[in-house]
Amino acid sequence: MPLRLAFMGTPDFATPSLAELIAGGHNIACVYTQPPRPKGRGLSQEKSPVHKLAESAGLEVRTPRSLKEAKEQEAFATLGLDAAIAVAYGLILPMAVLEAPRLGCFNLHASLLPRWRGAAPIQRAIMAGDPETGVMVMRMEVGLDTGPVLMSERVAIDRKTYGELHDELARLGADLLGGALLALERGEITEQPQDRNGITYARKIEKSETRIDWKRSARELDWLIRGLSPSPGAWFEAKGERVKVLLAEPVSESGEPGEVLSPLVVACSDHALKLITVQRAGRAPMDAEAFLRGFPLRAGEQVG
Repeated sequence: MPLRLAFMGTPDFATPSLAELIAGGHNIACVYTQPPRPKGRGLSQEKSPVHKLAESAGLEVRTPRSLKEAKEQEAFATLGLDAAIAVAYGLILPMAVLEAPRLGCFNLHASLLPRWRGAAPIQRAIMAGDPETGVMVMRMEVGLDTGPVLMSERVAIDRKTYGELHDELARLGADLLGGALLALERGEITEQPQDRNGITYARKIEKSETRIDWKRSARELDWLIRGLSPSPGAWFEAKGERVKVLLAEPVSESGEPGEVLSPLVVACSDHALKLITVQRAGRAPMDAEAFLRGFPLRAGEQVG
């Protein structure tokens, strides 16, 4: 029997999950998403990816800036929900909202909880050099990503970038969410409390973290670059210009940190990085060899 649901999500990561719930025949009573934001030079109001998908499917869309007000909580309660599903929504759900649906509120989170609770779990897992990550469907509580887990799926990170892993986990998470709701509907779910050990927090990415410090190891910088690729992108400065590095690989050469050892290789504190994909300000990403034809880096130069 299909469930009567509210879906709460905002970015691209959440759209496969909403599409899965629609395809699964569930009754989507309402979609909650972040309000339109100014975008581009004209600062026109841009609807979120979830907002656009919901409208195209003929679903009601609500865009409150907060759910703390009594009128918003009452409007949510009157939906008469079996459950609410949150996927990268971006607003805190107060207790009145969490308790309103018959079965509760559930969240799809892109990490292996309790590791990387919080806002940027995919980036932080790559930037920390974790060998694996995953997605989990969890019951929502007042605490930040603290609730018991219904279902989970693990994936190896290997040498994936943030963009690649983001898309993989979004697809995997949508399938997992569909299976979890089916099991929940049948009463076949056993909720597992999270481990009290190994808790880490995935804070938002700060601008100060995106600059490449060549005094770090090649391995750490490889993690940083892949964790920030394609956006916001890790960068260094050369000839007074910022250059983003979207992909690089450690190599066994050595020199002074920031020294260009050959046109495509820059020394780190140990070993070096070979540049593979880069991007100049205002330009499209390009392979390093094409970049060097218009922006030569010569052996012995310093970048910083």
